[in-house]
Amino acid sequence: MGKWIGLLGLLILSWTVAFPAEASVCHMIKDHSICILSIKRSAKYYWQYRAAVSIDGVKRPVEIYNCRDRTRIRQDGVVVSFEPDGAGELICSFF
Repeated sequence: MGKWIGLLGLLILSWTVAFPAEASVCHMIKDHSICILSIKRSAKYYWQYRAAVSIDGVKRPVEIYNCRDRTRIRQDGVVVSFEPDGAGELICSFF
């Protein structure tokens, strides 16, 4: 019995190393590397996502992406339209 528990623990440990919980999704769009570092869909407003992205290696803080209005809300509350072929377009087309 003890051997099986040790084997199961080793299997779980190797699984978490091989597949980390936070993996980013990256795409090349018009010579820019856009990575979605974390994303969470709103339960109440299903067309909105809270996401942290990096563009060409520069991380942005978590912002709200509104796929219905094609806008994002920055942390300071300013509403900005999606850039053509930008992170907002990727988030709304991918998820």
